Amino acid sequence: MGYVKVVIIDYGAGNLRSVARAVAWAGGEPIISSRPEDILSARAVVMPGVGAAADTMRNLQERGLVEAVLEYIGQGRPFLGVCMGQQVLFEYSLEGGRHRCLGVLRGQVVRLPDGLKVPHMGWNRVRVVRSHPFLEGVRDGEYFYFVHSYYPQPEEPDVVAAVAEYGVEFPAVVARGALVATQFHPEKSGPAGLLLYRNFLRMASARQG
Repeated sequence: MGYVKVVIIDYGAGNLRSVARAVAWAGGEPIISSRPEDILSARAVVMPGVGAAADTMRNLQERGLVEAVLEYIGQGRPFLGVCMGQQVLFEYSLEGGRHRCLGVLRGQVVRLPDGLKVPHMGWNRVRVVRSHPFLEGVRDGEYFYFVHSYYPQPEEPDVVAAVAEYGVEFPAVVARGALVATQFHPEKSGPAGLLLYRNFLRMASARQG
């Protein structure tokens, strides 16, 4: 695997340092940046996220990052969305109203069912439903670490690569070509999560040669 520079998008959300450490452990060179030109010139991009969809979209727009992210993804280049970075890939979120998101994937983001303790926080099994290079070597039923109150409902079932269950079955991993995203936090999920970062870098390295 070649040495890959990975741009981690800084749009004002937290968790950047733990993502950078995971990228470095996996053999990449993490670059934390809020510059559109860095995204467009990257070999691989990670968009982590915590917080609310409306705030995330506003912060991306204020930094001029929406167009860069959409152009980058539209070119079929390696992109990893984490937690909120997964949710904003869909058309809109119902968190605190109805908020338009990036619209890369068709579908909406909805709240976990009533009666459950939210946020859903802690370790949860993930079941692989279709093979993808991002999930290579991941044991079916492996545990990953979640912190979320909302989850995506894709209109295209074939984008779902793995699912988890917390009151309802929901997508834990979505994937379409070089675009992958997780509802859980791989960087907080021990060896299995670090394996996903390594797989993502392998995808980027293979694509770039």
